[in-house]
Order: sequence, then C-alpha cells, then structure tokens
Amino acid sequence: MEKKRIILFNENEIHNRIVELASEIDDYYGSESFVVISLLRGSFIFASDLVRSLNSMVTIDFITTSSYDNEKISSGFVEIVNDLRENIADRHVLLVDDILDSGKTMKYVVDHLEKRNPKSIKTCVLLDKPSRRTEDIKADFVGYEIEDVFIVGYGLNYGDYYRNVPYIFTFDDES
Repeated sequence: MEKKRIILFNENEIHNRIVELASEIDDYYGSESFVVISLLRGSFIFASDLVRSLNSMVTIDFITTSSYDNEKISSGFVEIVNDLRENIADRHVLLVDDILDSGKTMKYVVDHLEKRNPKSIKTCVLLDKPSRRTEDIKADFVGYEIEDVFIVGYGLNYGDYYRNVPYIFTFDDES
C-alpha cells in the first residue's frame, strides 16, 4: 500500500509561480534573445511550462545528466549522458533545472557550458534546497525555497515513477 501524500505545491500554485518567474526572466533579458537549456530528465515539465510563459525570443536545447541512479541521494558523480546540439558561443544562456540540491550537477554543467564561451549563463530552478548545498552555487531565478525533505511529482521522480504527477508532494512517513 502506498504511503499518504502530503502536497507541498498544487497545480495552481506551481502555474502561478512559473508565470511570475517568466515575467522576472523576461524583464531581466529585455529585448535580448537567449538559449534555454533544460537539464533532463527532471526539468522537462518545468522547462516546458516556463518557456511557454516567456515572451522573450528563445531557442531551446537539452542536456541529459545523471547523478542519482534511482536513489534518493545523489551519487556525487555527475555524468553528461547527452550534450547540447546548439552552438552557445556569444549567446545568453538560461540553464533550467527542477531542483538545486547539493549543487554538484548545476555547478558541473555551468562549468561545462562556460568552456563554450557563452555571452552569459544564468540559472533557473523551480525548487531550491539551500540546506543541502555542498557546492558554492546559487540559482539566479528560484521558484520556491524548500526545507530538506524528499519531494516528488511535477517532473521529480522516485525510482522510475511520479514524474507525471501534476503537483509536488512528499510522503507521510507515519502512514
């Protein structure tokens, strides 16, 4: 039997916050175009909703990384499974991920992208867990700051499941 779910952010809350984030990002870039790079697989739903809320001129690309291997805690080793197709030299980049936890993946990918000489790199995450940070990195645009709790849904998985749930939740450990 599945444990009881505790909803942290429902569909409407997520939608409204993404619209606000998109407005902040549009204001930041003004008339400049930029490349949105979604870190797969976790950010695919967030990135999709975010780019559809932007009014800016954007192109979209993806990087697939791996550091969890279906576990609750990162292995600490970041691997780029699939790299960019876009040339980002002399272009603004907005790196989008679902969650900034230890910071290992985000830092690794930012360092990886900087070698390609972009005009700028900014980061956007739906969820920020600063209490878990082990790397010196901070997201430029943040949806929600959260406590150190294991969360799933809205692209975030547990094993191979729950990415498709349209809200963000945790499990009640007492049920």
